[in-house]
Amino acid sequence: MSFDDYKTKESVVIVYTGESKGKTSAGLGLLVRGLGNRSTVAFIQFIKYWGVSEHVFLRDIMPLFEDQLFFYKGGKGFYKAGDLSEQHVSEAQHKQAALETYEIALECTRSGEYDLVICDEINNAAHDGLLTEDQLKELITGRSPGTSLCLTGRDFPESLLDQVDIATNMTKVKHHFDDKYLANKGIDY
Repeated sequence: MSFDDYKTKESVVIVYTGESKGKTSAGLGLLVRGLGNRSTVAFIQFIKYWGVSEHVFLRDIMPLFEDQLFFYKGGKGFYKAGDLSEQHVSEAQHKQAALETYEIALECTRSGEYDLVICDEINNAAHDGLLTEDQLKELITGRSPGTSLCLTGRDFPESLLDQVDIATNMTKVKHHFDDKYLANKGIDY
């Protein structure tokens, strides 16, 4: 079989899921690849509202890619994560923030303005009940034909796997958190 036997797609849906590290990093890798290709990219982040390294990076490159890059930071932090949860944020506030962020993601995917839309941590928001599985499906199926979509986060619903083109499960082999070490800035966040 030669490459002449293969076809191309106008756009694809990519999922990075699983229990281990690397999902956001993989999404950021797509962002870099897209910008390097002179594509228009929207990076929409659910969950992470606190300062993480990717926010600094995105803020710093925005002036260089102002016509190509849109960044939106939504969410209200960890939801139902024990001691990691933001105790001062109600369930209603979490749901409202997730819905507002979803509406921005939906507009970006439908507008035809972006070649690539990355929804970081959206799978967590759906798994935790802040969004519905139907909303994820609507994001996937309702996008503009030329817009590729990347969905990251733990627990992507298996029932939607037939709707995506590429799905990668990040599987933990070993992580120092299990030995009671906290996350390292610049590595884990």
